[in-house]
Amino acid sequence: MIIDSLLKKKNMTKYRLAVEAGIPHATLNDICSGKTKLEKCSAETVYKLAGVLGVPMEMLTESGIRETERERSYEYGLPAYLQHDLDAYKDGLKNKSSILDCLWGELYGSINMAQITDGVITPEHADYLRQKYLFGNK
Repeated sequence: MIIDSLLKKKNMTKYRLAVEAGIPHATLNDICSGKTKLEKCSAETVYKLAGVLGVPMEMLTESGIRETERERSYEYGLPAYLQHDLDAYKDGLKNKSSILDCLWGELYGSINMAQITDGVITPEHADYLRQKYLFGNK
């Protein structure tokens, strides 16, 4: 479930989430166990959970979960050359590399090669990577 993975990322317990969100711990347990569907909860409950978890409310809905899974799948199973350049670019961003412009160019070229030359990623996949890493707001 998405809440469990978000809790793990934030190193937070269900109890702490319930307290900080101001919802009964039993309610959160029912949501996490699948006994209660999040879509059946009040907007206020979803709003409170999303606020504490630091994500948009939509991410907690079923369509948001599907979108998150789709995005996650776009960053795995890449050809080795593209994965290498993506990892190098992410590392360059994190470490404020002095050759970030070169890493950017390498990633741009690898995305294009994977899409156009090799045909191993779809245009939608390529656009996602370009937008997230090259042309999006950092």
